[in-house]
Amino acid sequence: MTSIHAFWLAGRQATGEDSFDVTSPWDGHLVGAVSVPSQAQVEEAVAAAHAVRDEFAATPAHVRAAALDHVARRLAERTEEIAQLISAENGKPVKWARGEVGRAVSVFRFATEEARRFNGGEAQRLDTDAGGQGRLALTRRFPKGAVLGIAPFNFPLNLCAHKVAPAIAAGAPIILKPAPATPLSALLLGELLAETELPAGSWSVLPVPNDRMPALVQDERLPVISFTGSEQVGYAIMDSVPRKHCTLELGGNGAAVVLADWSSDEDLDRAAQRIAAFSNYQGGQSCISVQRVIADAAVYDRLLPRIVAAVEAQVTGDPSDDKTDVGPLVSEAAAQRVEAWVREAVADGATLATGGQRDGASYAPTVLTDLPAGTTLAREEVFGPVLSVQKVNGEAEAFAAVNDSKYGLQAGVFTHDLQAAFRAHRALEVGGVVIGDVPSYRADQMPYGGVKQSGVGREGVRFAMEDYTYERVMVLTGLAL
Repeated sequence: MTSIHAFWLAGRQATGEDSFDVTSPWDGHLVGAVSVPSQAQVEEAVAAAHAVRDEFAATPAHVRAAALDHVARRLAERTEEIAQLISAENGKPVKWARGEVGRAVSVFRFATEEARRFNGGEAQRLDTDAGGQGRLALTRRFPKGAVLGIAPFNFPLNLCAHKVAPAIAAGAPIILKPAPATPLSALLLGELLAETELPAGSWSVLPVPNDRMPALVQDERLPVISFTGSEQVGYAIMDSVPRKHCTLELGGNGAAVVLADWSSDEDLDRAAQRIAAFSNYQGGQSCISVQRVIADAAVYDRLLPRIVAAVEAQVTGDPSDDKTDVGPLVSEAAAQRVEAWVREAVADGATLATGGQRDGASYAPTVLTDLPAGTTLAREEVFGPVLSVQKVNGEAEAFAAVNDSKYGLQAGVFTHDLQAAFRAHRALEVGGVVIGDVPSYRADQMPYGGVKQSGVGREGVRFAMEDYTYERVMVLTGLAL
């Protein structure tokens, strides 16, 4: 018998009457059973978060910093155990799962630092006008209230960390709702939070089914929503609560541009290796994985065979094997969707350079050329190990191709030209431009998010803390400035 994992209600373990199974997308084995909170238990968690909001906001910075530092250290100590858990429930190759744990450690460490220095206050003289004689404005930031954090399946630990750590650092209570396919990593994070001295009620981890989310989203006691997931769900949430603050990190179809000056054999080998690795890492299930390669005609013919060879060299198979580069998608249904999109593209005229086969939940790393503009693969986020390679003539055409998308998350530009880098930064309609590399690079302390249909707001610890708080000014009168 597999024991049922309890959830975390206002900082303590609890169980409900119902449960659901978490299974491996690789071979279908049972990874764990998870208890589901009842409606009354969800109400208790929300009421506790709302009730503790003033106390938590006033918690000394060193208390919050100590809790965050504790979680960072404990994650580091349990890296291998947690990586194996991520791999089992998500299907992520264990070597990538170890990297995810390392990133979560960094997120909590960054939050530890920010908790100590955030909200020091900014003083502004007001006697620049006669009416402000003797007056000084002091501006500080205060939490907007409790946060509802909704996390996806593809980074089941680190994207939970990006919800939880900034909230704790800012003194905002948080209700964390993990993805139904991958709740175990979030519940383990709750185990580490329970070892701290954070106020009861300041956090909960509730594996609530998706069909019960609208009530949580609508609850006025949760004025801030941080959501990572699909554009359809994200914008439906924002449209349903127009007076709430919503941070939405949504989809993308990341482009890697290879300009004409990136032309040596060494340059092209590096570009091909990076493109192959980061179109397939996490099974392509990353918002910033490489989905499109836009190559100048001057390098296209030399680059394409290098990309195909590098993609074919990706090792697919059992995610628990250290040698595996590409594991299964999160479910067989996800792989079937990718398969259907590739078939549609080939039927419409695309050329299959390599890949294109499905085996259960696994889909072979795939490269397409001559992708027609109207196909689903050209318009939408594939969220699978598939990329297309496109030939363009010159920088202007390349940048226009990047922008010819409803998404705008990140783009990578392979160039040695500093002026071209600055032109890319100005021209590309994305939230981040990575020079000399793929769009898949993300440092967890930098501002991360998109434009157009890729979302609103920014993650990255300090930037999320700003989203969770608002400015409040105090004017001091009668001072000898």
